[in-house]
Amino acid sequence: MNILFIGDVVGRPGRRILSRTLAELMDEVEAHLVVVNVENAAGGNGMSREIHDQLVGKGVDVLTSGNHVWDRKEFIKEIEECERMLRPANYAPGVPGRGWIVVETEAGPAAVINLAGRVYMPPVDCPFRTVDQVLDQLDPDVRVIVVDFHAEATSEKEAMGYYLEGRASAVIGTHTHVPTADAKILPQGTAYLTDVGMTGPTHSVIGVKVEPVLERFLSGMPRRFDVATGALELNAVHVKCDPQTGRATAITSIQRQMEPEEATR
Repeated sequence: MNILFIGDVVGRPGRRILSRTLAELMDEVEAHLVVVNVENAAGGNGMSREIHDQLVGKGVDVLTSGNHVWDRKEFIKEIEECERMLRPANYAPGVPGRGWIVVETEAGPAAVINLAGRVYMPPVDCPFRTVDQVLDQLDPDVRVIVVDFHAEATSEKEAMGYYLEGRASAVIGTHTHVPTADAKILPQGTAYLTDVGMTGPTHSVIGVKVEPVLERFLSGMPRRFDVATGALELNAVHVKCDPQTGRATAITSIQRQMEPEEATR
């Protein structure tokens, strides 16, 4: 099974390069399952039902998120109507939406689980105990399991990779927007990457305009952060795994770059 996992989409620029490159990437890796993190897809903060419907219509199978998923208040209600949208499974009981999903692909069933970290992050339930509970609920016939671990601390992400070693096909980190160079297959067949990176403006500070960020660091005063413009980049990862065993056999980082005028053609 070929899995295409695309990193955090930031605002309209991120959606633009994703729209321009998605079909080509899906063909290139012969994707059976496409997962995209979208917690910053609506204006740089949050998500909307309209964007969900657009991306599902373009072939995205599962949309994951993180701590910014509720930044647009209307989405608290809309998420229930978005059948392919996930929020972290370790939010408190009763929170709207779902934290995991099983989808049917041409290569067989696959589960996608969304988790949020707790180190330097807003308070949520334990992601390690939560993922155990989710795995206990899965049908044993679902062997391919992909985890989006939306977390800040590298140590927490690596710990989750080894905690799920041999129990998940892939543990892919999101949230920091900076791609890491540690893609690997753990000894028991789990593909791991600390952070896949973002899909959005290249010349930015994790997706937003540089000047207000510098002003905030220099002065300590609050500043409004707007999504940057200009050249674009897409960061993703391609994971190959055996649908019969769920074991990963390869993991490859992908990057695409695009000038702004190319994205509008």
